[in-house]
Amino acid sequence: MTAAIVGTGSALPERTVPNSHFEAIGSSDAWIVKRTGIRERRFLPEDGHLADLALAAAREALAGSGRTAADVGHVVVATTTPDRTTPGLAVEVAARLGADRAAAFDLHAACAGFVYALDHAVALIESGRAGTVLVCGAEALTRITDHGDRSTAVLLGDGAGAVVVADVAGATPDAVPAPAFRLGSDGNLVPLLHADRYDRKLRMDGPEIFVHAVEKMSAAAREVLARRELTADDVDLFVAHQANARIVRAVGKELGVPPERLYLNVDRVANTSSASIPIALHQARGEGRLDRSGLLGVAAFGAGITWGAGVIGWRLEEE
Repeated sequence: MTAAIVGTGSALPERTVPNSHFEAIGSSDAWIVKRTGIRERRFLPEDGHLADLALAAAREALAGSGRTAADVGHVVVATTTPDRTTPGLAVEVAARLGADRAAAFDLHAACAGFVYALDHAVALIESGRAGTVLVCGAEALTRITDHGDRSTAVLLGDGAGAVVVADVAGATPDAVPAPAFRLGSDGNLVPLLHADRYDRKLRMDGPEIFVHAVEKMSAAAREVLARRELTADDVDLFVAHQANARIVRAVGKELGVPPERLYLNVDRVANTSSASIPIALHQARGEGRLDRSGLLGVAAFGAGITWGAGVIGWRLEEE
């Protein structure tokens, strides 16, 4: 069994919120762009349903994968902001998608959730327990944002992205690199980034998070590359969690990834937590940054503290 990404999709709320929205809390466009690289983000309406975005992203990913809902063995949705306390998003996405034979569950690993879910999908396929897995990252971070706190409010946005991961062994004459992942966590660092049950708003120590994010993502990515006897030159596109342009560029510099292979879309969508990597990957495909096949590098860091990095091949159908 060889797992690879065979389809991508994304969905964003209609409402675009420019940096000028935050002038009332003491921020300016110049201040936000300089410190984060963000120019705008999308907000889900208060009465909006995150499941609708997750479903739209999932449908697009499946439609472009050459698979059907009947082929899907598992639906995994990474999220910290589901529509309900229980059940989660995944069961609704699976049902509305028509994936009647699929197991479905939500995964909570904060901004690292998509990388954790991708690793799980690969493990299911490599073990022979699934042939096709739908992985979605979906977030409505505006639900847990203190909109009066300029240190966090300017960073966050809503959206969903999805990929289809499938066994491609024997389906193509091209060799598909074996995926590899390194995941980690440190609960001792919870105070640096968290939302508790009473306040229910994200609180963050920005300077400390910056240091740990760059260090943890870089170290995990180096370990993965070394395990597969690869270098940054072997990676066709590197997509890190779009938390902040400075963080992404710092990780790229640590790893020696040239700017043309380091993808950034944080200027358009801000930090969408577990949705950021699949949204970025789909937008990169739409911009012609993905050939029909290649090797993807991913890295993410989030509350928990959780982090992870990985490499995985992609094999995409022609548009």
